[in-house]
Amino acid sequence: MNTRLLPSRRLRGFTLIELLIGSVIMLILVIGALQIYSRSNKVSADQQQFIEIQTDVRAAMYFVSRDARMAGTGLTETLLGYAVDGTDNEIISGTTETPDRLRILGNMEDPLVLAIQTYHGSSVDVTMDDYSLERYPYPDSFYVGKVALIVPNPGSTCVGAAVRQITHVTHNADGSNERVNFSPGPAPNINPPGGLSDVCAAEDFIGGSMMFCDLREYWLDVTGSAAGQTAGVNGYIGGGQGGVLYMTRNSVHYPIAQNIETIQFQYNGDFDADASGTMDGFQDWNTSWTRAQVGRIRQIRILIVGRTLNPFASVGHNAGTSAGLYRRPAVANTAAASTNDWRKRFLLESTANVRNASLNLHNLGLR
Repeated sequence: MNTRLLPSRRLRGFTLIELLIGSVIMLILVIGALQIYSRSNKVSADQQQFIEIQTDVRAAMYFVSRDARMAGTGLTETLLGYAVDGTDNEIISGTTETPDRLRILGNMEDPLVLAIQTYHGSSVDVTMDDYSLERYPYPDSFYVGKVALIVPNPGSTCVGAAVRQITHVTHNADGSNERVNFSPGPAPNINPPGGLSDVCAAEDFIGGSMMFCDLREYWLDVTGSAAGQTAGVNGYIGGGQGGVLYMTRNSVHYPIAQNIETIQFQYNGDFDADASGTMDGFQDWNTSWTRAQVGRIRQIRILIVGRTLNPFASVGHNAGTSAGLYRRPAVANTAAASTNDWRKRFLLESTANVRNASLNLHNLGLR
């Protein structure tokens, strides 16, 4: 018999059922792999969002806490009550967020302390001792347009200051005839805490100091269309981009962080001025505080909450009561949100010691 004509089992192909079974198994493996990839991709995107808000909140905290520590730099002790001003739970139309505001006054950015020899309020100029301007590395053009804070001498009982805008400086090549000239009237759009204004007599400023004025306000643009602001003007972004924390310096806006949901401030000091001199614990800003009480603030607590731009895609929306992280939390005296929006939060808290309220840095030029 010729065995070459017999069929061999090794030459047989797959049956239709075997092909179908193999295809189903392969399809299950592919679907499983795609689900794993999709899940890991969502987790990665969510984690990237969370890292971003952590970076934003930490950057915001750096700037706010640094300036809070510098509040009142260069001010005399009688003016410390005008170094800080607060707004508690600002009401913003159409939203449930109620962030705080903080205004800070001092000579914080460019060190400058010039001893005043004569002060002429009518002709809006001051003269200094010879070689006063030469002590600083600024060219004459640097002074033009800067806002100056002119404070009385330490022995004056006048509680006030002049806030003016510099037009130019003049001095001789040998360092004599040192003079700074200003525009008439107060510097435009500059409203220091407590309405500090030029209410002192000219003699009160003799022996006082002239410095650059840094009036800073930290505020949160919740909606991206803040009242009284125009997109593209003075650094304001606008355009409906909310959650941006601004530092407004002498009426110019600087966006310093995004993805911020709320910012809160609390203040600690010896508000009742009792005999023990102990601090009374952190409190929210109180509009009934006198300027003497504000001048006794020694610590500012800062609480910043960041919120992811988009809801978390990797979290099931049936998580129930365990999803407390996915709604706005209660911070200071602001209430928590009542419902989840599935965006994750990051809360950072820090306390700044107002060092210039504790140390006498007047006229020393220390930073």
